[in-house]
Amino acid sequence: MPKYNFISVSGYHIREAGADAVQELAFTLADAITYVDQAVKRGLDVDSFAPRISFFFDSHIDFFEEIAKFRAARRMWAKIMRERFGARDERSMKLRFHVQTAGVSLTAQQPLNNVVRVAYEALAAALGGAQSLHTNAMDEALALPTEEAAKLAVRTQQILALETGVANVADPLGGSYYVEWLTDEVERRAWKLIDEIEAQGGVIKCIENGWFQRQIADSAYRYQRSLENKSRLLVGVNCFREEEKVKVPIFRIDPRIEQSQVERVRRLRATRDNKAVERKLEELKQAAQSKLNLVPYVVECVRASATLGEIVGSLKEVFGEYTEPKIY
Repeated sequence: MPKYNFISVSGYHIREAGADAVQELAFTLADAITYVDQAVKRGLDVDSFAPRISFFFDSHIDFFEEIAKFRAARRMWAKIMRERFGARDERSMKLRFHVQTAGVSLTAQQPLNNVVRVAYEALAAALGGAQSLHTNAMDEALALPTEEAAKLAVRTQQILALETGVANVADPLGGSYYVEWLTDEVERRAWKLIDEIEAQGGVIKCIENGWFQRQIADSAYRYQRSLENKSRLLVGVNCFREEEKVKVPIFRIDPRIEQSQVERVRRLRATRDNKAVERKLEELKQAAQSKLNLVPYVVECVRASATLGEIVGSLKEVFGEYTEPKIY
């Protein structure tokens, strides 16, 4: 499947958990290095799969820092693929990435302000070279978005793409003294973190010993302290506060939807060939105990009408379920 996007290496959840921009970049690229390294060790030629690797980043509110992060990411990935893995295909060196605006930057206080935050974060993503973009809705600090809020989020990126002209040129801030300096600085600090990860034995070791968790937790603590001591200002939260709360419509899910889905699964299990399902799930478990490619086995389970929960449950029986180490 030459156009199959088999993995999206994500830094979004890392940033949303409290990492700063440099940590998000370094940890994401370190993860990607691990994935590529494992694939190469299994005998795959790097240029046979690397062009289909994609990335998923956060776009936070520090405008120039985010642009620098994206620019540094593109440069670093090209260097990693060319110099570390010996990639020859130019496509292997291109960092294809999706960006979502920062959910953690949204505030429940004065939620209409979030429209402005999302617009700036989206602009940073575009100026940084993102290939695709998700703009959050202004009410997502309160609930799932209403249809109107979701539509406004879409219109935000449509105006950005179609009216501002920002997408008409690649790397429009290239050559700016400050942006070039900041890109170099973000890259320098990210390489330092990657070196620190590898000195400890790599990503897996850092997951197992809780190093990533400690780094992210410490960063989240520093961020919260900066809000509390007002060295970092957040409009509507620690400055320009208003006693009267702004009321916006809240989306509420009809509980009948959940019940409808439960009934749908019950009907499926009552009408499918359950012996065939059990057989395919067992074949999946047997394959998981070997080094076979699991994708064909998962496809066969789906064709037999196994549910996602049943498929995941079978894999858990083989691989177990990860439990985070306690770090504090």
